[in-house]
Amino acid sequence: MTLPPILMVHGAFCGGWAFETFARPFVAAGCAVDAPDLPGHGSLEGRGAVRGVSMSDFADAVAARAVASSRPPVLIGHSMGGLVALLAAARTPVAGVVLLAPSAPWGVGGSTMEEAISAVSLYALGPYWAQAIEPDYPAFRRYGVDRLPGRDRHAIFERMRPESGRALFETLNWWLDPFMTTLARPERIGAPILAIAGERDAIHSPATVRETARRLGANYEMAPGMSHWLIGEPGWERIAERCFSWMVDIAAPLAAE
Repeated sequence: MTLPPILMVHGAFCGGWAFETFARPFVAAGCAVDAPDLPGHGSLEGRGAVRGVSMSDFADAVAARAVASSRPPVLIGHSMGGLVALLAAARTPVAGVVLLAPSAPWGVGGSTMEEAISAVSLYALGPYWAQAIEPDYPAFRRYGVDRLPGRDRHAIFERMRPESGRALFETLNWWLDPFMTTLARPERIGAPILAIAGERDAIHSPATVRETARRLGANYEMAPGMSHWLIGEPGWERIAERCFSWMVDIAAPLAAE
């Protein structure tokens, strides 16, 4: 049985490099893996290149990449990249969607104090939706990579890029977005969806991910002891194994046709 290609979608402030570790077992198993940089996130782009870029722009770019694949891929998105993957899957046929600690789509409110704080904290920067937002190490350390040793946290942070304030606004303050940019319509996603939350993730909590899954009609699972950086913190191998086994399960009926 030949598995579909895999398109990995990185989260906020990152690039395709975020999947360097996570992609290895898929490549070793013979899967074709593509982990591109979202628009404005390339290492050769200026730090202001992401200014004004919308979540729709990200989704369009991923959808175009999926169309260019040899056949409909499985999208694996982490954090904000999970929401981007959802929006892309509504734009073009895909074989499946895996959401790893995903940002919630339009209409799903946060369930923790940390999620509430993240939704309003950027207002301290003024009209942040018109800016390219630089990554913040204290916040990243506390919420993003809290289970990694210091040297690994710093190594990741040094590679991080500014994020689109517009995309953050559309994601974190969706109730103020008149265009409902991050609305994910499950009837437009003709593929199975798996959502995985880290038990200790405060920024995209298990309760919020579970509600996202419920609204999408997706399968929901919680990873015991895991936090937000599911693609590289201790225990990431179990997450990769689960993603792979799920891919095998959804590919089997197609192979039998």
